[in-house]
Amino acid sequence: MEILKTLLFVCFFVGTNSSFAQTQEELQAAFTKSYKLEQEKKFGDAIKELLAIYKESSYEINLRIGWLYYAMASYDKSISYYKKAIQLMPVATEPLWGVVGPYSAKEDWINVEKTYKSILKLDPKNSIANYHMGSIYYYRKNYTIAKKYYDVSLNLNPFDYNILLMSGWTNYFLGNMSEAKVLFNKVLLNHPGDASATEGLSLIK
Repeated sequence: MEILKTLLFVCFFVGTNSSFAQTQEELQAAFTKSYKLEQEKKFGDAIKELLAIYKESSYEINLRIGWLYYAMASYDKSISYYKKAIQLMPVATEPLWGVVGPYSAKEDWINVEKTYKSILKLDPKNSIANYHMGSIYYYRKNYTIAKKYYDVSLNLNPFDYNILLMSGWTNYFLGNMSEAKVLFNKVLLNHPGDASATEGLSLIK
């Protein structure tokens, strides 16, 4: 009886490993084909390769399909797959960055803002997310809140052209002329002759 149990266990173990190996081979083959088809701009065919081995519990497949639907401008479908990836990996910022693309393409700025805030909950010092949040509030003319976000980015990237320029204008509109002047001059070190920074300096008395 013990011998029979041992044989059954060995058969189960070997069968499980074989199934796992086959699944991994199928996954790798499907992903490889999808990359090749993407390079050929055959996004629909690339998606079909992945749907053939699709598992709703696979973060990687959902993330990849989300990207491919975005690449073929099927934004609603892209969002749906990115959302599945987000649910599967709730502490990952990767799918959040992914879903920003189709939201932006749809000009769904409410969800763009919500997504950046979700990123910042997970990664408060992220320079790019802080910069974009700053820009959202800047164009709403809410310069006080814009400055809070820009300041985080500026401290992390003190010589970044875009951050310097937007911080310069934000301080200008807040009446912080000395700070604006310093920032505009730094812009000119980064981009000599920059028209926007030159204009900003000309307005400061």
